[in-house]
Amino acid sequence: MDIKKHGKPGLEQSRTSLIVLSVALAFTWSPAAVAQSADSEKFSVSLGVFITDRDTQTRLDGTVPGDGTDVDVENDLGFDTSDSVFRIDGYYRFNEKHRLDFSWFDLSRTASKQIQKDIEWDGEFYPIDTVIDASFDLNIYKLAYTWSFMRREKGYLGASVGFYVADTGHSIAAEAIGQSSNQGVTAPLPVIGLRGQYDFAEKWSLRGSGEIFAFDSGDFSGSFYDLYAGIDYQVFQNVAIGVGINSVRFDLDVTKTNFNGKLDWRYDGGLLFFKLNF
Repeated sequence: MDIKKHGKPGLEQSRTSLIVLSVALAFTWSPAAVAQSADSEKFSVSLGVFITDRDTQTRLDGTVPGDGTDVDVENDLGFDTSDSVFRIDGYYRFNEKHRLDFSWFDLSRTASKQIQKDIEWDGEFYPIDTVIDASFDLNIYKLAYTWSFMRREKGYLGASVGFYVADTGHSIAAEAIGQSSNQGVTAPLPVIGLRGQYDFAEKWSLRGSGEIFAFDSGDFSGSFYDLYAGIDYQVFQNVAIGVGINSVRFDLDVTKTNFNGKLDWRYDGGLLFFKLNF
C-alpha cells in the first residue's frame, strides 16, 4: 500500500533550494569593512519556541511487508496538527573556518480517538469504531560539521556534513479488545548542506541553511530535506533575539526487526528565540 503524497518538494527541488540559498547569500555580501567579521563567536546557543504545523503518514507492517494500513496520524488517530515546543540550537567554533552545529527538540504527542476505518497495525487488526489511545514520540537531534569556505567581513558561506537523528516511537492500544503495540526506531540520517550568514545592517543578520539526503542502506531508504531562514537582532554585545522559519520533510522506508514499515512526515513552523554568544 502506498502512503498518500502531499505534493511537497522532492529531492530535485531540495537541491534547487540549496543552490538558490548559496547564490542568494553569495550575491548579497558586500566587501565594505566593518569592525569585526561576521559569525566570529566561539560558542553560541539559542533557546526558543518552535511553533509547528505537522502532517504525518505512517505504516507498520506485520510479518508480511506491505500488509499494514496507511495511517494519517492526525486525521485517523486524532493527533493535533500544530503545537509549540522548546528548541535548542547552537554551535561551537574550534577554528576560524571550522565549527560544530547542534540542535535538539521534542515533537512527541499523544491522542485518543474512536477510529473511522479498519486499521491493520503491526500484525493486529483494529476494527472501525474502536477507541484507540496512541502516542507518537519523535525526538530530533542534529549534529554537523561546517567548513566556512568563503568568508567576507559581512558574511560567510559554508558547507556542512553531519547526522540528523530521528528517534521515534509508536504506541497504540485498544483496551476494549485487549490489543496493543509499541514499536520504535532510531534513524541516523547522513546529511550534506550549505549554511550562510549576511549582516545587512548594524546589529541585524540574515541566516539561512539547507540540508538534504537520499540513500539506501538496506535497513533505511528514502529522502529528506531541512530548510531554514531567520533574522537576528543584536540587543547587547553577547545577546540577540530573532525569528525564523523551518521546513522539514522525511520520506523513509524501514525494514528492521523492531520496525518494518514506512514513515512519511512533514513539519513546518516559526521559531522565536533568545541567543547568547560567547
